[in-house]
Amino acid sequence: MTNSFEGAGSEGVGDGTRAVRAGLPEPVKHEPTLPGPVFAAHFHLPGEPTGSYTYGRDENPTWTHLERAIGELEAPGRDGVETLVFASGMAAISAVLFSQLSAGDTVVLPDDGYQVLPLVRGQLEAYGIEVRTAPTGGDAQLDVLDGAKLLWIETPSNPGLDVCDVRRLVEAAHARGALVAVDNTLATPLGQRPLELGADFSVASGTKQLTGHGDILLGYVTGVDASAMASVRRWRKIVGAIPGPMEAWLAHRSLATLQLRVDRQNATAQVIAETLRDWPEELGVRYPGLPGDPSHKIASQQMRRFGCVVSFTLPTRARADRFLDALRLVDDATSFGGVRSTAERRGRWGGDAVPEGFIRFSVGAEDPEDLVADVRRALDESAE
Repeated sequence: MTNSFEGAGSEGVGDGTRAVRAGLPEPVKHEPTLPGPVFAAHFHLPGEPTGSYTYGRDENPTWTHLERAIGELEAPGRDGVETLVFASGMAAISAVLFSQLSAGDTVVLPDDGYQVLPLVRGQLEAYGIEVRTAPTGGDAQLDVLDGAKLLWIETPSNPGLDVCDVRRLVEAAHARGALVAVDNTLATPLGQRPLELGADFSVASGTKQLTGHGDILLGYVTGVDASAMASVRRWRKIVGAIPGPMEAWLAHRSLATLQLRVDRQNATAQVIAETLRDWPEELGVRYPGLPGDPSHKIASQQMRRFGCVVSFTLPTRARADRFLDALRLVDDATSFGGVRSTAERRGRWGGDAVPEGFIRFSVGAEDPEDLVADVRRALDESAE
């Protein structure tokens, strides 16, 4: 099973072409362009158990197409890159952390990252792993890096949207003998390519903008070191954190529109951020695409697109709740990256160090003018 696109100078094509073609098998007469999902717990296996497909927890042809596609997006034209898909973003995150670390090791995590990381910290410490934390902004993780085996970066951070200098952190970590994993969920491979910035792993939740329709739980790990990725693969086999073939097929199908969705959502996010920035109230708007944002300078150097998430803070919890209730085109829901805009008062979960009125706004694919009008009206109505 080969991918003709992968060997045809794919590093020189545009993002849209790559997203549409990545991971597709060689065309076969009368066969679909993207083969349907393969539902199989086991495969015909006479004789010795050799070959690609032996048992459904280890490999699946539908995963293979998707893994090749994601690898092509994360590291176009690069040899030796491997991608493994998982049942969720947290399954992918856990696979890297628990496959690379053991008792007595030290890991550096962001203290402003995804809200489940504190739970992960507790489990790591229970296994005898030292966990150090520092903020994403200002490359503060550098200060606690000595002696670490693994540095975990989340940039832009979720939900605060701080950005760190990936190249700088990678160089410092590698000089100290540490591996580096970058959570690339918010940026997507079209916004940022951590492996090109020197990271050892690019990890993401495919639940978000990568697949973009709010109907799939998925995660993946892409890496360049064969030994490290073999450990990640072994962890997936042990834990069994595998995606269903239908989810994998839906994810691959969704990749075809990734560039279209990302460009529309990112452009509208810029407009929403500018609207909020220029609002008569001070809203503490954060978006890496704003020239005045603290993250803008470094984001401009390492990101190709700035993402679909905008954050801002309303004065009180009550005001934030009124704002969310007043929105007509935006769903009050968690997660981000979908074609339908969502927003939430992030403090309701209790896991993020944010003010009670903090709003995480995920910009969808609606018409920009309609979204801007909806936001402006909701701000007006909620202020009364």
